[in-house]
Amino acid sequence: MKIIFTTAAIAALSCTGALAGEVAPTEVKFEDGAIAASLSGKPGDPAAGREIVSSKSLGNCVACHAATDLADVPFHGEIGPPLDGAGDRWSEAELRGIVANAKMMFDGTMMPSFYKTEGFIRPGKAYTGKAADDTFAPLLSAQQIEDVVAYLVTLKE
Repeated sequence: MKIIFTTAAIAALSCTGALAGEVAPTEVKFEDGAIAASLSGKPGDPAAGREIVSSKSLGNCVACHAATDLADVPFHGEIGPPLDGAGDRWSEAELRGIVANAKMMFDGTMMPSFYKTEGFIRPGKAYTGKAADDTFAPLLSAQQIEDVVAYLVTLKE
């Protein structure tokens, strides 16, 4: 009877995400710039990821990258590589690492670290011109990172 109860409890916890859990920005484990496991413990949503990539107030990826799939979004940048074919060029783990903190894979990159909360020289509080306080958070949440990765994986040549 104990085995059945324990198994049921573990199953219930895993369904609520209590076992998987979210990885805090300070606890992310990089391996050669890649992050093997989900940061949120949940699968990403490619449609939500497309919205984040194209949104000027969220990821704003189009400020530096062009993507054919985002032709409806004006003013694509040319600083970063095109996002077309990203799902062929990099694995899901590599894409997760690049979006979370590209500096771990590409030394000297200008790409911002979207899932980082420490190690900055002078972080500011959003667009206020003031220093960061105790509410300092990463640019994107763990689930938003997973959504962006899910979208980028769909971009094939």
